[in-house]
Amino acid sequence: MAESERRRRRPPVSCTLCRRRKIRCNRESPCSNCVRSKSGNCFYENYISPPPPSQRPIALGQGPRRDEPHFSPPTNSISSAITATTAPTHTSNPSPRAPSSTTASTRASQQSSQDVESLKVRIRQLEDRLSRTYQASSRSPAPSSNSNIEVISTGISGTFYVHHDDQLVGPSQSIHRSVSHKSRVFGQSHWITGFAAARSILNLIEPYVREETSRIFILMTKAKSLARAIKARRNPLWPSPPVSPLPPKDVADELVDRYFQTTECVYRILHIPTFRRDYEAYWVSNTPPNAAFLIQLKLVLAIGATTYDERFSLRASAMQWVYEAQTWVSEPGFKHRLNIQYIQTNILVLLAREFVDVGPDLVWISAGSLFRIAVYMGLHRDPSRLPKTTTYVAEMRRRLWNTILEVSLQLSLNSGGPPFISLDMFDTGPPGNFDDEQLNAEDPVPKPENQFTQTSVALALRQTFPVRLAITKFLNDHGAHGTYGETLRLDADLRASYKPVLQNLQTFKSGKGPRPSEFELDVVGIITNRYILSLHIPFFGLAIEEAVYAFSRKVIIETSLKIWHAVYSPTTTTLPQIHHDTAPIGRHALARLVTCASGFFRIVAVQAHVLIATELTAQLREEETLGPGLVRQDLIPIIDEAKVWSLQCIEAGETSIKGYFLVCLLASQIEGLRQGLGKEELGRFMVKAAEESEERCLPMIEEMAAQWQAEGAPEGLDQTAPASASATPSRFFDDWDFAMEDAMFDLDNTAPMNWSFNEASQGPSMF
Repeated sequence: MAESERRRRRPPVSCTLCRRRKIRCNRESPCSNCVRSKSGNCFYENYISPPPPSQRPIALGQGPRRDEPHFSPPTNSISSAITATTAPTHTSNPSPRAPSSTTASTRASQQSSQDVESLKVRIRQLEDRLSRTYQASSRSPAPSSNSNIEVISTGISGTFYVHHDDQLVGPSQSIHRSVSHKSRVFGQSHWITGFAAARSILNLIEPYVREETSRIFILMTKAKSLARAIKARRNPLWPSPPVSPLPPKDVADELVDRYFQTTECVYRILHIPTFRRDYEAYWVSNTPPNAAFLIQLKLVLAIGATTYDERFSLRASAMQWVYEAQTWVSEPGFKHRLNIQYIQTNILVLLAREFVDVGPDLVWISAGSLFRIAVYMGLHRDPSRLPKTTTYVAEMRRRLWNTILEVSLQLSLNSGGPPFISLDMFDTGPPGNFDDEQLNAEDPVPKPENQFTQTSVALALRQTFPVRLAITKFLNDHGAHGTYGETLRLDADLRASYKPVLQNLQTFKSGKGPRPSEFELDVVGIITNRYILSLHIPFFGLAIEEAVYAFSRKVIIETSLKIWHAVYSPTTTTLPQIHHDTAPIGRHALARLVTCASGFFRIVAVQAHVLIATELTAQLREEETLGPGLVRQDLIPIIDEAKVWSLQCIEAGETSIKGYFLVCLLASQIEGLRQGLGKEELGRFMVKAAEESEERCLPMIEEMAAQWQAEGAPEGLDQTAPASASATPSRFFDDWDFAMEDAMFDLDNTAPMNWSFNEASQGPSMF
């Protein structure tokens, strides 16, 4: 009995410090307690550190001992934190004696079982901690290190930052994800990201431009000064009350017809019979007109003026009407105006500002406000889910929501900003296939889909809207790092959705009864091709170097050709006299819109001919190493056509000469390469071409300035403008005009010339 009560003293297994403090030791080296106490004296007396858990014998089936958990050494910062916070601290209960029947093998088996269970507990704790850490990082993402920012600063272009994506290795690092300049960041769909492929011309002429005594500097400075004076006299007063007179009725009739034949057939905004009824009543009524309708009428006239003639002779009147409309919609306390007519007016303001060049860079911002007003009024909910109303009201709500979606998406593509739209945030269906006259009936029935109506073009664009929205998100959303495979997939999806649309439009054209005009067909094609172009432009520079992107290079050139042939009419020549006609609407209306208006259609025209010129330059350089015969002869005439078109834009009232200046530089570079000129000779050749382009444009700007100085307005209607910029101290758009055309050619020593990546407009005046 006495022998059984005797206990053998166990060998010490804790470190000296833990034994002295009488606390449990985890038997690591150093142990967790010594780590916490930051003691460097963790050592064991006559004890060999146990092997790692992976090398210890495992005995399964033993129950866990929760009072003796074991922790392996920390392997990273997370496990270290867990070890430091979860290691138990208990006071030892000294037991100096053990039963003599306990054998060494039994203790080893129990220890192994305890180790297994401790590892299981440790794994669960690590998994929980990792899960919490990942969720926290998802909620508050840290700045990504996968961003490679290239700083480009020259005397010509100024300083801008090209954001590349180095999340993937290899050629993807050369893809321009965005470009930031001063306080703005432009996504991949902005024209500025595509112009990077033509940067070589900047370096060639920069040494000559920086010299203040150079002819380029002198002529450009004079052109800038004249342009400022012209624009100062053009801009109406702000605010502008709606007091300006309308043009004579015969002119107004044609402007209204121009609007309905062009803009309204693509962007359904107005109910045509109702508008025409109120329009005719305005001319015969002796009572003051309704202010809301008068604003709508002036916006319709302003948009129609862009296709009235080749010279945009009503530009000043159109700007005055837009300023008046902007003043009216900007009044505070518009709660009582929240109706269909107010939404119509706001959409017309957006289009008029973009087309007439009244702060077009900011239209995307204003579109966000309109989108929220529409949601506030419930236009994002289908009328079938709202209180019952008439077919007329239901269809007008569907039309307006459809137009808001389309305009917002196009402006997002133009501005390089995210669309802030998703398909799950609305359930409003597309409008019905109605003609406007049908909506006057009590219970109209929509026409079959194979029958063309006044809503067919809007329905055609709605069919491709989901894919175009996905493309815009892919290009401009924050954190979008799509692969080339995703680009090809979106390209295929857009082509697949556009194919039945194109087939239906062609069927309408060849069928009997109402049919789409050439303008409608061309506009649908241009809008679709603009998305295809924007999708592949980020890979254009790589495609010239890498064969794996050859498909993008082919798509860009073929798409640019389609766009250019649609927007440029060879029969449209520079006319000495203002000319307008009442012939049926056709391709000449689109040519006038691209020449006279700013915004979406002007930008795509510039993109097309710049990309074609860049491709010609690449083909000529390839001939130097691969031999002759690589230059496509069908591309060469387009450069000359682009020069003619750029002059037409100046004749139509464009005050900036940089569009013509750029195309002349591109043309001279192509010609110099064809002649085999060296780098220095090519630079001098291009400088001479630049001087000649300025000499060609300067008399046109001087004539425009003299006309405003002597008459106050060009030929046409009675138009007024402030005598000087000081007469409009609080002009609404000046504070936001970060696309001032003059900023592109800032030749002052204190502010480097900033013309390719400037604060200037997104329109074709970008260059």
